[in-house]
Amino acid sequence: MSGFLPTTKDEMKALGINQFDFIYISGDAYVDHPSFAVAIITRLLVAHGYSVGIIAQPDWKDDSSITILGEPRLAFLVSAGNMDSMVNHYTVSKKRRDKDSYTPGGVIGKRPDYATIVYSNLIRHTYKNTPILIGGIEASLRRLAHYDYWSDKLKRSILMDSGADILMYGMGEHSVIELADALNSGLAVSDITFVRGTVYKTKDISSVVDYIMLPSYEELKEDKLLYAKSFYTQYKNTDPFFAKCLVEPYANKQYIVQNPPSKPLTIQEMDDVYDLPYMRAYHPSYEEAGGVPAIEEVKFSLISNRGCYGGCSFCALTFHQGRIIQTRSHESLLKEAKLITEDKDFKGYIHDVGGPTANFYHKACEKQEKYGVCSDKQCLFPKPCKNLIINHKDYLLLLRKLRALPKVKKVFVRSGIRFDYILYDKDDTFFRELCEYHVSGQLKVAPEHVSDAVLSKMGKPENSVYEAFAKKYKRINEKLGKKQYLVPYLMSSHPGSDLKAAVELAEHVRDIGYMPEQVQDFYPTPSTISTVMYYTGVDPRDMKKVYVPKNPHEKAMQRALIQYRNPDNYELVKEALLKAGRVDLIGFDEKCLIRPRKMGDFAKGKPKDKGKSIDKVRPRDNGKSINKGRPRDNGKPIDKGKSRDSGSKKKTIRNVHKKK
Repeated sequence: MSGFLPTTKDEMKALGINQFDFIYISGDAYVDHPSFAVAIITRLLVAHGYSVGIIAQPDWKDDSSITILGEPRLAFLVSAGNMDSMVNHYTVSKKRRDKDSYTPGGVIGKRPDYATIVYSNLIRHTYKNTPILIGGIEASLRRLAHYDYWSDKLKRSILMDSGADILMYGMGEHSVIELADALNSGLAVSDITFVRGTVYKTKDISSVVDYIMLPSYEELKEDKLLYAKSFYTQYKNTDPFFAKCLVEPYANKQYIVQNPPSKPLTIQEMDDVYDLPYMRAYHPSYEEAGGVPAIEEVKFSLISNRGCYGGCSFCALTFHQGRIIQTRSHESLLKEAKLITEDKDFKGYIHDVGGPTANFYHKACEKQEKYGVCSDKQCLFPKPCKNLIINHKDYLLLLRKLRALPKVKKVFVRSGIRFDYILYDKDDTFFRELCEYHVSGQLKVAPEHVSDAVLSKMGKPENSVYEAFAKKYKRINEKLGKKQYLVPYLMSSHPGSDLKAAVELAEHVRDIGYMPEQVQDFYPTPSTISTVMYYTGVDPRDMKKVYVPKNPHEKAMQRALIQYRNPDNYELVKEALLKAGRVDLIGFDEKCLIRPRKMGDFAKGKPKDKGKSIDKVRPRDNGKSINKGRPRDNGKPIDKGKSRDSGSKKKTIRNVHKKK
């Protein structure tokens, strides 16, 4: 089908459609671009012969908003959008954001909090028996009992509160078509319990085989340590080759059953998905409002891969896209690149070629194709696995082909790269050409911290690895005669980071002469190892206690230390240094962070800002979320999930067909 998919009754009638097979409800505006889940899932269904209508950002306060296209023949599909609606709405300090990049004009408030639940309940008010299938990042990461930062509670599976029938998790291309075919064959939605990549609720688990029984939700509420153990069981069952069914009991003899993940897409399947006839633009009805800001991030970018085996603790990619890398062929990417060059607004610059992690363009090791990923160890952390394939040749060849295209002036790599992976490559050709052709003066990387104790909790390499990378980057640029710099992303208040570690990070910032404009305060989002640490106080990998900074004032001090040169942060920095016993960093020596203002107060060690609130003293974050200001999951499509080092830009009815 050419043109945008129908969004009104008039468009429906013009196409001769009396009743849609599916109606897709989206918390995002309708952008028909492969970086947006709404586009991928709907186009895929149409390609398989199903008719689909789209209701984007319905008025959740009005029941009739969900009925404008009538009742679908097979099911409603519901997604909160490319971001979790709570991350979309609130900063880490739980303050309301002032912009929504997935809404026309960037207007905030066009979707409700906990959008998947609200939309599903809205449907149930009118259509009592119509199947509801939920997906997207919000549903994917809340598929079992999970800690919810915004309410500070352990919540039930989103299936229980939404009233939906089936949940699709991960990158749902396989599962959505299998579900569609099953419904179309006449099967009742309650009988569709066999589809990989789905979760369902039932009162009878007699037909479930080879499963792991998790603790009940009621038990998890009472015992945080039990929740940590349950989460890690889930974490080790995210591989499509050996994962088992997971069963989580609830009151009244109800069960949530998670089937094993969908198998990864083949190269041909990936190519087919990105070769669908996307309009590559937002719906024209949004033009008057100023368009949809999120398209600017991805309009001239290419999604080359999915998945990430980086294993960062604060990233949900393992739970969403998985650790197995899935890639597109050079031919597919070159074809899309040529389309981009024909756009009237194209200025000669391809903004990005990547995914969650740009330089992960092939499988981690040979065994994964047959046996999947290891459940008891990571590919890169704490040291690279001896079986890890470290090779940039194919990705480099792709970049060379792209920059040779007519009309292309420059090809940038902006989605995150793994600096440790580059460093481990004994062939410097990629590193050299990255600096020579694919960096625009600054290369963004994500060391996150310098304290090895904190880095171990983050699942990141030791600081010495980053230092070696930084030296090599400088050396290569000097040989090339280029003045290019590293822009390190840094995180404050991650579990394991106390004031001593925060001061260590501030000293590092001082030594490299870097003053970050923004600092990412750790944001506890659902279904990450770091969030489990935040909630339970233990690392689920070894069940050892972890220091967790939760006090807003301490978090403000940790953040202020990284931006110690900002005069507004003076009192916070002074208090932090006094509490950390680092008075040596207050003085006139070049190694000092701040100078004393009042010698009397300094001598007594009485900080004067004790009563200041976090909101008065915290450095502004301009409403940027984890997904926005960093290469994580910024304006990404529903299927990308995002890894700190990745910064992918893609997501799908699962969250992230685009971040790091």
